[in-house]
Amino acid sequence: MLLSPDSPPTEIAITPLIQGSEFSDWKSLNDTIMGGSSRASCRSSDKGLFLEGNLVEEGGGFVSCRSPIFDKPFNLSKYSGLIIDVEGEGRTMKFAIACEKKPLSLSNLLKGDIRWVVSIPTNKKGVSRIKVPFKNLEPARRAKPVRLPLRFDPTCVNRFQLLYSKFGQPGKINSGFSPGPIKVLIKSISAYL
Repeated sequence: MLLSPDSPPTEIAITPLIQGSEFSDWKSLNDTIMGGSSRASCRSSDKGLFLEGNLVEEGGGFVSCRSPIFDKPFNLSKYSGLIIDVEGEGRTMKFAIACEKKPLSLSNLLKGDIRWVVSIPTNKKGVSRIKVPFKNLEPARRAKPVRLPLRFDPTCVNRFQLLYSKFGQPGKINSGFSPGPIKVLIKSISAYL
């Protein structure tokens, strides 16, 4: 599902999870792991997390920044979703969430890790405030849809990732994809009731 930027939250409470310099331990992960040649790096500042570099479509076509695996996973079960504040140059980004595997989970039947993803469009200028309801997250494995009847489990969130990729929602192309220089700023990630 494609969300729209600046959908004003009408919720009672917003709880900041990560903001400003708290992104300091995030690292880049680019298509070079698959033989691509895109280059981008992550840099933390008081303003948030910058993802800067150059995207090459051939051989992969993605750049990203991801958090470390959290020592203590977030239990977001009392929340309805996330709010991401990002300066995204008008790009449609992809936000991914990983969850700690639990015994007896259907996801254990698959090789590799499941990511829960959503496409997030941004405005060309300024900060886009994107509301990501948990119900809109789709399970994916390496940009491909997962056909098992899985449910997102907000009790064990252990990693976040922001990607810019030629792939959009699982199994689909990002129609707004444009290779070349990129400079994106993630200002904050919050949870809302």
